[in-house]
Amino acid sequence: MIKGCKICGVKDSDTLNYIINHTHPPKFIGFICNYPKSPRHVELNSLNKLLNIKKNKSEFVAVLVKPNNKILEEIKSLPFDYYQLYDCTPDEIKIIKQKYQKKIITALTIKNETDVLSYKSFVDVADVYLFDSKGYEKSYSFDHNLIKNIKLNKELMLAGNIKFDDNLKNYEKIANYLDLSGGLETSGLKDTSKINIFLNNLNKLINET
Repeated sequence: MIKGCKICGVKDSDTLNYIINHTHPPKFIGFICNYPKSPRHVELNSLNKLLNIKKNKSEFVAVLVKPNNKILEEIKSLPFDYYQLYDCTPDEIKIIKQKYQKKIITALTIKNETDVLSYKSFVDVADVYLFDSKGYEKSYSFDHNLIKNIKLNKELMLAGNIKFDDNLKNYEKIANYLDLSGGLETSGLKDTSKINIFLNNLNKLINET
């Protein structure tokens, strides 16, 4: 059952203000902290200014790809509720979780069934599982049927080329949260009209169930 969403890759204050103050704001807002390959990456100085804002009903997520100690120390005082971790071992996540006292979204990139089954290694450290494509900064898709029948004891977030105007009922039996980034953009920039359509459609679906 879908409970809400994450809007990822926010990097400007106008978009962030719009999202936070929307009638149906997302549960999570994600910021790319240490992955310069992504056009959505936010430099540390800009991140400090961007996050100096009242979160209202949303929770902030630091998206981190195999973070080193330097970036973890640089962001530790920022108002993040979750760390979303890519390419980390369960032991690395455990250390980060204990040291920085953050909830963890364990991001698993999926191409085949073997990738899906890797979730079992993260049972002790994940608060939320994110099943994503192998695209990283690119909005690739993967076969969502691969995760349809797994039984988790944690909440499941789904990413991978989900569009703002998709029929969200298609994801109802798969995910608790939908994670969108590129699907809410026009020419590489967040598009508030697409965000508005998506958030309103998601709210309708949640209230139907």
